Amino acid sequence: MSDQHASAELALGTTGIAKRGVDAAESRAANRMWWDADADDYHAEHGDFLGAADFVWCPEGVREQDVSYLGDLRGRRVLEVGCGSAPCARWLTARGARAVAFDISAGMLRHAVAANAATGVTVPLVQASADQLPFAPGSFDAACSAFGAVPFVADVGEVFREVARVLRPGSPWVFSVTHPIRWIFPDDPGPGGLTVTQSYFDRTPYVEVDDTGRATYVEHHRTTGDYVRALVGAGLELLDVVEPEWPAGHTRTWGQWSPLRGRLFPGTAIFRTRKP
Repeated sequence: MSDQHASAELALGTTGIAKRGVDAAESRAANRMWWDADADDYHAEHGDFLGAADFVWCPEGVREQDVSYLGDLRGRRVLEVGCGSAPCARWLTARGARAVAFDISAGMLRHAVAANAATGVTVPLVQASADQLPFAPGSFDAACSAFGAVPFVADVGEVFREVARVLRPGSPWVFSVTHPIRWIFPDDPGPGGLTVTQSYFDRTPYVEVDDTGRATYVEHHRTTGDYVRALVGAGLELLDVVEPEWPAGHTRTWGQWSPLRGRLFPGTAIFRTRKP
């Protein structure tokens, strides 16, 4: 457990780490509680980097305005999956899209409401889990997620099937996650994070628990192949997997992301897909 999230761990009574499986319901409950408890600290630490109406794909600083992975979405309906304070949806809205954003955490959505008011760019906000989308089939022209929801849901295939269900044919689904190779290293931005400590093929989720064994935080590991198979299994077409290199002159440390590690192996994977 880290000092970075000490207040959330204290609020939830986190006392240790368990090596065990976690089902969909427990994953939802744990991460709803976790992000509610950590929302204020998260935005205090990362809010300036993320912005209130900006679209940053990853800690390496890749921005949608520079890469246009989603294409021209003016007048189109776009869904931001696991939106946090919804800066990506707000950026899209400011450029003519009709964005809707959802998150499982009321704490995160509270920051989204405040950012709507502060920017004057209002995005409709919904509280939901990514494996249980409350939207009609074929109701969106694109979906996106910048480090939101995907690693925190027990069945990633169900997430992808739900996203595919609500997309119209030809629509992009682009999401960024921690690069799967990072699972084998400790969550440490320094030299300690350069030594392999666990198997890439061990899919046991990372689970923090309180003294009763209740999960207070859950994150699920998938290999690159797992993601590809789940996407194809959901009927989506894989277009590209982007592995951003650490940019020259980028000195920011974000959790486990750092110049030291970024120069040696990727920290982010961006999956670009579309519904055929």
